[in-house]
Amino acid sequence: MRRFCCLLLVLGLSIAACHAPQPLPPTSEPSFPVPNEPSAAQVIPPGQVPPDERPPVVTPDISLEPLEKISPVVPSAPVFPVAAEEPFGVVAAVHPLAVGAGMRVLRGGGNAVDAAVAAALTLGVVDGYNSGIGGGCLILVRTSGGELLAIDGRETAPRLADREMFLHNGEADPELSRHGPLAVGTPGALAAYRLLLDKAGTKKLSDLIKPAADLAEQGFLIDGRYADRLRRVAGRLKRDPGSAAIFLDRRGRPWPAGHRLLQPDLAASYRRIAREGIDWFYRGAYARSLDRWMRAHGGVLRFADLADYRPVHRQPIRSGYRGLTIVGFPPPSSGGVLVAEILNILQYFPLARLPAGTRLHLVAEAEKRAFADRAFWLGDADFVPVPRGLLDKGYAAELAAGIDTEMATPVPVAGTPPRAANDLFEHHTTHIAAADRAGNWVAITATLNTSFGAKVVVPGSGIVLNNEMDDFAVAPGVPNSFGLVGAEANSVASGKRPLSSMSPTLVLRGEKPILALGAAGGPTIISQVVQVLINRFDLGMSLSAAVAAPRIHHQWRPDRLRVERRLSLPVRRVLEKAGHRLQTRGTIGVTQAVGRDREGHLRAVIDPRLQAE
Repeated sequence: MRRFCCLLLVLGLSIAACHAPQPLPPTSEPSFPVPNEPSAAQVIPPGQVPPDERPPVVTPDISLEPLEKISPVVPSAPVFPVAAEEPFGVVAAVHPLAVGAGMRVLRGGGNAVDAAVAAALTLGVVDGYNSGIGGGCLILVRTSGGELLAIDGRETAPRLADREMFLHNGEADPELSRHGPLAVGTPGALAAYRLLLDKAGTKKLSDLIKPAADLAEQGFLIDGRYADRLRRVAGRLKRDPGSAAIFLDRRGRPWPAGHRLLQPDLAASYRRIAREGIDWFYRGAYARSLDRWMRAHGGVLRFADLADYRPVHRQPIRSGYRGLTIVGFPPPSSGGVLVAEILNILQYFPLARLPAGTRLHLVAEAEKRAFADRAFWLGDADFVPVPRGLLDKGYAAELAAGIDTEMATPVPVAGTPPRAANDLFEHHTTHIAAADRAGNWVAITATLNTSFGAKVVVPGSGIVLNNEMDDFAVAPGVPNSFGLVGAEANSVASGKRPLSSMSPTLVLRGEKPILALGAAGGPTIISQVVQVLINRFDLGMSLSAAVAAPRIHHQWRPDRLRVERRLSLPVRRVLEKAGHRLQTRGTIGVTQAVGRDREGHLRAVIDPRLQAE
């Protein structure tokens, strides 16, 4: 029988008994061994891998075309280093100017926390269509003292928001949640960065934001990616005078590649923050001007929403995979839960020994089941019950048992995790990863949601505002910009944080960090993180190869398997024969990572897809 029932028979378990909270006992290890859980007592020197725990060195069997084949003028690596080693530490980000900002902080005596914040503030200038202080972020840190921090800087729904605000004549109007003033949630990134620096940094926010202000004033040359994003949304930006004044010429045309983009208003805003602190943004002149603009344009965000905003300390998620500890972000991120759930399912399959087509089929089936659970169960745990049973190893075994190793199977509804009623979690994007020689490791995922967020800027501020209200389920079963559907758990409510796919992730061997990573790309973030971990720790790839390898993505609805164009035709045929309906994409997301190699050196890896987009 092709289904994965043999595991349950060998372990003497029935499907109903798979809800035990402890890992399944490896009483007998036939074809699907249960890996050991990470031990807190196991302390491994940085960079050293015990001989008996080294991942197998496997020649990747995923056939692929070089990245340059996507476009004959695109090199296979970014113009800035894919991998870099520095004596002070390393930084990975999507733009070389942001990497440079972070590295200057490290060389000037700052730590990885300082460097990551400097990179994030710089990205708000040079990568402003993805992130900025008008958006939000999730931050995961392992300090040099061994403390794990999870800081939630996710946007919140305004206090005047309600579940009917995106309905027109009783029907959901997705345009209202995606563009314009109603789409904007209360920004949290700036408050989260300040909290992070207070908790684990060595530099002041004012010192880190001034260089970014200078860059905004002096300008930078728009690259092809930026110009392409502008071109795609120019029609929307034209409707907002504040946005058009920055991103379009006098004839309403988007600035082309090679244009030096000057942002004097953003520079002035950054300098006001440097002088007056974040109160200027949350309780001062900017908050008052935003309130006036919202009232004049039909929005519901108010001065009080900004004044009352607070980032939240969360308890990180810890799960085990192949003898490692995977540390993820809890709700309102769905990323930490889903990464853990998918890996929990896949640990029952010998991925390293399987052909590429079979392995990717199993990954797709695991993703499908996890994303079904996301749609039904996940939301802001401060408002709705989110069951911890989604992380239960027995529940993962039940889901694994329903996977046919040769054929795609339908997943009509979400599963029912154990103790769903009473064991609960406590009340276009970019990613920055950084690590230093003192032992601080940082993973920050920041976002405005879609490109240029709500496509609105309060005139005179230069600050692009998010459209994170679209990450709520505007109505049951109505897809958002990324095609994700949701249920009551992620409905709109005053002060609530919308569900996110952001997945800042740390990997520990024993209690020593060896990898920090995250990604951009909406729901594909989760798939990217999972597949980099599989490539690195199941297949034994180098970190650069693990990031560069072709990807797939399945999010349950719609029932389509996205595959990158570089995935070989033979592997695609295997997936099609298994019943997957393929949707070919040039690239799937962008991942950034820092890690230790086997010699113990810190390495930063920047996704080569940045040059292919």
